[in-house]
Amino acid sequence: MNDRPNIVLVHGAWADGSCWSGVIGRLQAQGYTVTAPQFPLTSLAADVSRLRQVIARQSGPTIVAGHSYGGQIMTALGTDAPNVAGLVYIAAFGLDEGESLGALLAGPPPPAIAHLSLDQQGFFWIPEDDFVSHFAGDVDSVRARVLHAVQQPLAGSTFNDVVGVPAWKSLPTWYLVAQNDQAIPPDAERMFAQRMGAGTIEIPSNHLAMVSHPDEVLALIEQAAGAVPVAL
Repeated sequence: MNDRPNIVLVHGAWADGSCWSGVIGRLQAQGYTVTAPQFPLTSLAADVSRLRQVIARQSGPTIVAGHSYGGQIMTALGTDAPNVAGLVYIAAFGLDEGESLGALLAGPPPPAIAHLSLDQQGFFWIPEDDFVSHFAGDVDSVRARVLHAVQQPLAGSTFNDVVGVPAWKSLPTWYLVAQNDQAIPPDAERMFAQRMGAGTIEIPSNHLAMVSHPDEVLALIEQAAGAVPVAL
């Protein structure tokens, strides 16, 4: 039996599971069982349902790491998170009870989401220029354009979803602050980390830290995994 916890990686909006590829390979090389599923991004409820589906497939303790809106998904697990032994936020939303993304982002939008395009089905997309220059600002431009091509749009309804009791109130947490983030203000990330009492690191990264700084992301996930007692 593997003496390491399982790792589940949660992508955010305008992304898919492939954004974790650099981290996945490194974790697998260290002997971890890793799952990085695709999330529909059609509603917060649907995304949480997918996360629960994946967690239920894990055998033993599991660390869940989420990026950006992926933090909203794992936060919304609430107090019902069997097998989850810890949460790792990578430049991610860590809202508290009664808060919503829309309220948090009220006011002038960050550069990465300043020109979102709303389609006829009510989903938001990021234009290529903003994606390459701001959302993935420190990623090689060729890779950034590929990431833009595979982006999954986010349902506009998710901005109004209000969080219940957050999962981080009952689980150990870790947080990576991306100091040069142009999608979530770094000071908001620091606020999330401080109020959840997370073990926190800061790195000179833009929003897609797991793409541009996979080693630092790996180290934080391994730190969380190392804190989990795994029954042999």
